[in-house]
Amino acid sequence: MTEYYRVMLGRKSVHAATCFAEGFIGVDDEFGEDLKGHLADDWRSFNKYWVPKLMEKHPGRSKISLGLWCGYTWTVCKGIKQGDVVLCPDGAGAYRVGDVTGEYSYHPGEILPHRRPVSWRPISISRSAMTDGLRNSCGTIGTVSQISKHAEELQRLLGGSAGPIITVSDAAVEDPVAFAMERHLEDFLVLNWAQTELGKSYDIYEEDGERVGQQYPSDTGPIDILAVSKDKKELLVVELKKGRASDVVVGQILRYMGFVREELAEEGQAVKGVVIALEDDQRIRRALSMVPFLSFYRYEVTFKLTKS
Repeated sequence: MTEYYRVMLGRKSVHAATCFAEGFIGVDDEFGEDLKGHLADDWRSFNKYWVPKLMEKHPGRSKISLGLWCGYTWTVCKGIKQGDVVLCPDGAGAYRVGDVTGEYSYHPGEILPHRRPVSWRPISISRSAMTDGLRNSCGTIGTVSQISKHAEELQRLLGGSAGPIITVSDAAVEDPVAFAMERHLEDFLVLNWAQTELGKSYDIYEEDGERVGQQYPSDTGPIDILAVSKDKKELLVVELKKGRASDVVVGQILRYMGFVREELAEEGQAVKGVVIALEDDQRIRRALSMVPFLSFYRYEVTFKLTKS
C-alpha cells in the first residue's frame, strides 16, 4: 500500500533546488556516521540506541529534541518505503511530488547526507488547491509528517482514480459548530495557548524557536500537545477530545504519559496529564479521581456579533 509523506528539505526548504535537481530527499547529520547497520525495524529501537549516544555528543540538547530528531531520521531513512510518495515544499507556495525509488545511503560532507533516491514527477501541488485538512497536515512543523489519511484527496490531485472529495457543502452535517471544532480545536488552542489557564504555567515544547510539541510522535500514536513547565521541572501531556470525553481516554493518555516518562523525561522531571473536552460524565470523573496527576478541563466556545 502506498503511503504519503510531507518531507522538508532543510529549514525553510533551503536545499529544495538541489534535491530536485539531483533526485533525493535527506536529513542533516547529527550522527557523524553511516546509519546503514543501525536502522532498526522500528523507530523506538532506533531511538533507544541513538538518543543516549547523541546526548553524550550534544550535552546541551534535551531527550525530547533528540528523540524527535531520531524519529525524523529513522522515518526518512527506513520508515518510508520504496514506492511511497513524498511531497516537498519548493519554497514558493507549492509542493513537488516524488516517488521514493531506493534504499538509504550516506553521503558524508554533503548537504542532507542521510539520503533516499527520489524520482520527481513533473508536477507540483499548490497549497491553494488543497483542502484545509491537507494544508494543515502539510504545514505541520518538523522534518517529516505522515499524510496518508489524505490519500483520497492526494490521488485526486495527482490525477488518480479516486472519487470526488466530500466537503461540507456536499454532505449533511448534523452540527456545523461541532464539525468546525473537530477540525480546528487543536490549532486554535495552540495559537492561543498563552491566553489559556495552562499557558500561565506551561509552554508548548519548542526546539530552536519552533513549536515541536504539537502532534509529538510516540509509539502509541501522536500526542496532541506536549508542554513543559516554565521552570522545566514538569512535562505535560495534553489530550484533546472535541466533544464529550469518555473514561476510555484515561487509558489512552496514561499510555502517552508512560512513553514520555520512559523515553523523554529528564532525571527528576515529573510527568502530568490533562484531558480537554467539551463535556465529561460520571464515569470519567470517577476514573480521574483515582489519578491525582491527571486533570480535566472543559473548553467553551463563544460566538458574538458586534454592530459597527
